[in-house]
Amino acid sequence: MKERARELKAASRRASSADKAAAAEAELLAKIAEMPEADRVLAEKVHAIVKESAPALAPKLWYGMPAYARDGKIVCFFQSADKFKARYATLGFNDPAQLDDGAMWPTAFALTALTPEVEARIGALVKTAAG
Repeated sequence: MKERARELKAASRRASSADKAAAAEAELLAKIAEMPEADRVLAEKVHAIVKESAPALAPKLWYGMPAYARDGKIVCFFQSADKFKARYATLGFNDPAQLDDGAMWPTAFALTALTPEVEARIGALVKTAAG
């Protein structure tokens, strides 16, 4: 929660929306650079896939995690394994993601490696989620 409060405070100090966007992406990339190697490699690739598949999503930090927003609402996020001492990193989707598929659908995916097939699936999910 403290990390989120710092994120909000820093965002409110920025002048223009272009400055805010550039600073938010720089903060996200700095946070990725701090991750242990296994998480960093995954996060860097996820970032590149999101930027390519859904350029309209704005990168930003969300509770200290790399996230991507549309109209200020988080659509998807990367959760490192190290942050929560988990066995695997996670790519998650929030309510604004348009992944609806019947009465039940997944909103988080475990990531252990990024093969070409996994990268293609992430790209398709992100593109769909971004609407």
